[in-house]
Amino acid sequence: MAKKKIAVLIGGPSHEHDVSLQSGRKVLEHLPKEKYEGGEILISREGKWPVLPEHLPELYDAAFVAMHGTYGEDGTVQRILEEVGMPYTGSNSSVSALGMNKFLSLRMFKIAGLEVPPTLFFSKSHWLRDKDDVLEKISHHLKKPWVLKPNSSGSSVGVKIADDKTELLTSLDFVFQEFKDVIVQEFIEGKEVTCGVMDYGYPESAFPLVPTEIIPVRRRFFDYTAKYEAESHEEITPARIPAPYLKEVRRIALVAHKLIGARHFSRTDMIIGKDKKIYVLEINTIPGLTDQSLVPQEAEAYGIPFPKFLDIILESTLKEGPKKKTPPRKV
Repeated sequence: MAKKKIAVLIGGPSHEHDVSLQSGRKVLEHLPKEKYEGGEILISREGKWPVLPEHLPELYDAAFVAMHGTYGEDGTVQRILEEVGMPYTGSNSSVSALGMNKFLSLRMFKIAGLEVPPTLFFSKSHWLRDKDDVLEKISHHLKKPWVLKPNSSGSSVGVKIADDKTELLTSLDFVFQEFKDVIVQEFIEGKEVTCGVMDYGYPESAFPLVPTEIIPVRRRFFDYTAKYEAESHEEITPARIPAPYLKEVRRIALVAHKLIGARHFSRTDMIIGKDKKIYVLEINTIPGLTDQSLVPQEAEAYGIPFPKFLDIILESTLKEGPKKKTPPRKV
């Protein structure tokens, strides 16, 4: 049987460009060689492709999207692939855009009955127009300390914690230099956990992997540096939490995956607060696949080595053919 040719898309105009390079090259290294022939498609930081997207279907059987953050995970590249009729891995453009929008996805989770931290949304134009109003709303509606996050970014890029109004003002000024929308949340103190989910291309096949406990060592929370510097954190899989919590974390990850309409794989980050509630922090529709990334570790603990992980995703992608936009699914 002829090998299937897989275009591995990496890079792109994102703060996570370099992380994407690591993810994509690990994918290329571990593709089952007896079934697949991989080719690297490196998209520049300016968004330039080495081959025109419309030519991809002539050269490859499917695309493996190993891109993170803006452009790669927010529905942009997915929409490009849909327009040229190229089968690709992961969630479609509409679902990717929703998953990348922290405020909207968290609101969906809250409506569905999941716990989320108290959250406010602010635009850069609001901040520049009336800083005092933004500060007053935050201090009135949210207990400190406060967590500031870009509304549409991954890998905890740009995340800040403010303990008082002075730090809040400085942090907002800093984040709005790079990002146009920000969410502000109450800081939930507790145990950070995360759980990946896989499926075979359709919702009924989805299953949760083995949850991971994350312990920042030299940092206050699991920020960008902690995620990609092994000495900055500890990862324990399975998470050292009582069995009922393990079961509930897996259930929440599965609900979030199905609710948003994710396909093939996702990872939901949570925190078990001191009040014993499990809060959803965000969902990642293209979680990292680097040597330091969590989903490959969780799949391995579940009994799925990384080459098999890739094979499951690619087999369903090739079987499905080109993706169409679909609305988020009901659980």
